Amino acid sequence: MKELFREVENHMKHALEHFHGELKHLRTGRASLSLLEGLTVDYYGSPVPLNQVANLSVADATLIVAQPYDPTQSSAIERAIMKSDLGLNPSSDGKVIRIPVPSLTEERRKEIVKKAHDYAEHARNAVRQSRREGNEKLKKMEKDKTIGQDDERRGLDEVQKLHDHYIAEINTALQKKEQQILEV
Repeated sequence: MKELFREVENHMKHALEHFHGELKHLRTGRASLSLLEGLTVDYYGSPVPLNQVANLSVADATLIVAQPYDPTQSSAIERAIMKSDLGLNPSSDGKVIRIPVPSLTEERRKEIVKKAHDYAEHARNAVRQSRREGNEKLKKMEKDKTIGQDDERRGLDEVQKLHDHYIAEINTALQKKEQQILEV
């Protein structure tokens, strides 16, 4: 049974970590390199992560600077940034790409919060699915007589406690991100 709990908790933990990763990509109005994480550039026909084709840095609170290792790829990097749904508009002088991070409008803030809620719901569904699978395995174990009814009941309670813990973690993270996005 401990193996089952460990498996269920690992699935829930993975869902939470994935949710945290998704939240990093949401803009809060400040320049951050995590905004560009996961962004790929068409580098001579192959998708390559942006941080492998350019040196990225945050110049100030409203500007990210990308210095391509191969200056001929400036236009490909600009295209990749514009194609992303981040709402960023880069400009290049041939050697350096400046990516201004504009302050968010109220409407854009609400869109981003809505997206965060969608990510949270996906994470909650993953946690619920893990609970469902764990409960089904416990019921099957009881049906196969490998555990008794009391152990099954205790197991179901334990799985529910894990579920409640991870749902609360997701809700807390969502609340913090929402505050970051909405603060002006």
